[in-house]
Amino acid sequence: MGSQGGEQAVQPTLAQRWREISGEKNWDGLLHPTLDETLRSEIIRYGEFAQGTYDGFDTDSFSKYCGSCRYNKNKLLESVGLYNRGYDVTRYIYATENMELPRFLKHSDKPDDEVWSKDSNWIGYVAVCTDEKELQRIGRRDIVVSWRGTITGLEWVADLKDILTPVTTYNASGTIHAAADIKVEAGFLSVYTSAKSKSRYNQTSAGEQAKKEILRLVDLYKNDTLSITITGHSLGAALAVLNAYDIAEEMAYHKGIAATPAALAPAAAAAQTTTTTTSNVVIPITVFSFAGPRVGNDAFKKRFDTLGIKTLRMVNVHDLVPRVPGFFTNETEPVIFSEALEYLPWTYSHVGLELKLNSKDSHHLDQAKANTTNWHNLEQYLHLVDGYGRYTQPPCRDLALINKSSDFLKDQRFIPTFWWQVQNKGLVKDNNGVYVQIPREPEDIPIPPPPSNKLDSKPST
Repeated sequence: MGSQGGEQAVQPTLAQRWREISGEKNWDGLLHPTLDETLRSEIIRYGEFAQGTYDGFDTDSFSKYCGSCRYNKNKLLESVGLYNRGYDVTRYIYATENMELPRFLKHSDKPDDEVWSKDSNWIGYVAVCTDEKELQRIGRRDIVVSWRGTITGLEWVADLKDILTPVTTYNASGTIHAAADIKVEAGFLSVYTSAKSKSRYNQTSAGEQAKKEILRLVDLYKNDTLSITITGHSLGAALAVLNAYDIAEEMAYHKGIAATPAALAPAAAAAQTTTTTTSNVVIPITVFSFAGPRVGNDAFKKRFDTLGIKTLRMVNVHDLVPRVPGFFTNETEPVIFSEALEYLPWTYSHVGLELKLNSKDSHHLDQAKANTTNWHNLEQYLHLVDGYGRYTQPPCRDLALINKSSDFLKDQRFIPTFWWQVQNKGLVKDNNGVYVQIPREPEDIPIPPPPSNKLDSKPST
C-alpha cells in the first residue's frame, strides 16, 4: 500500500523481519534484482564477526603464543574494532593438527617447551547477544559461532585430498551412526573432529567444543526466542557448514529441538502434526558463508536441506576456492546424470543459495592487481556486498579496509597496503632500553577450556 498524505510508509524493522532475513523463505525476493538493504547490513555484520577471527589471531612465529588469540574473550570484539555489538564471547574454539591439511596450523618457531601449545590453534568463538538494546533491535537472542579460515594464503587448497568420507547422523530412533551415503570432504571433517588425549586445548575436537557451548546456551536461554547463526570465510565457511549440520542433527533427535518441525520427528511429520511445547521449540539455524568451498556430496546436501538449515553463500565469481573440491559437481550437471555422479569419489555439491559477486563491478578496485589472493580476501568480499547493485553510489564501508591485508585498492586512494599489524610489530623497549616482544597481559594468556563432559551453567574460557 502507498503512503497517504505524502507521508512515507513505515518500513518493517529487523526485529519484525529477522526470520525472513535469516532465510525462513529462502531469501525469496531479497537477493534479486536488488539486494534487500536489511539483509545487506546483516550479511556484513556477520562477515565482520568472521573477520574478527583473523584480526585477533596471533600469526607471529617469533611469539610463543603464535596460533592463539591475542585477546581474552571478554575483550576480543572491542579489540578487533567490533565496538558496541551487544554480544558476549562465551567460549573460544581450538583445533588441532591433522593429516589431511598439514599446512593448516600456524606454529611458533620457539622450542616446544616454551610455547603455549605445540599442537593447537585458535579457530573461532561462540558468542551470544546479551545487550538489551541489541536484543530489541534484532528481535531475538542470537547465538553466533564464527570460524576462522586459513592464514597461510591458499596453500591449503593444494592439500585437499578430494576424498569423501561418511559423516555421522541420527536415525529416526535417535541413534547415532555413520550413514554410508552421506559424505563430506575428509580434510574438512578432520579439522572439525580431530582431538588429542594429551593436548591441553584439544582433548575434545573443535566441533565438540562448539556444539557443547551452543547446547549449553540453548538450555541457559530456553525461555527466550533464539536463533543460531554460524559464519566463516574460506575453510572457516566449510567448518561453519559442518557445525550447522552437526548441531541440527543433535537438536533434531537428541535434544528435541529442531531446525524445522519436519526434522523433529519423522512420525509426527508424516502425520502432519506440529508441536509448540517448550521442549520442542523451533530454533532457526542460518549460515552466512564467504568464499566457501564445497563440503559434501549430493546426499549430504539433501540431508542438510531436510534439517532445515538455511545457508547463504557469498561467492566472488573469480575466486578459486568456491570451485573446489571435486572434478564433478552435482549442482552443475543435468538431473539425469545426478544419480550416477553421486557415487563417484570426486562428486561434491554446494549447499544453500549463492549470492554471486564480481570484483570487476567495483570502481574502487585496481583490476591490474587482481590475483587469486585478492579475489579471495574477506574484506574484499564485504566491500562487494556493500556495493552490490549500487557501485555508482558512495560506499558505506570504509574503503581502507580493503587493503587491511591485501593490495587491491586503486593507488589514487593513497591507502597503504597490508596495513593491519600490531604496533611496532609487537616490539617495545624494556627498562634496559632493549626492544623485546610485548609481554601479554595475564588475562590474555590462553587458558585451556574445561573438560567437555562438564556442561555447567557458567560460560567457559
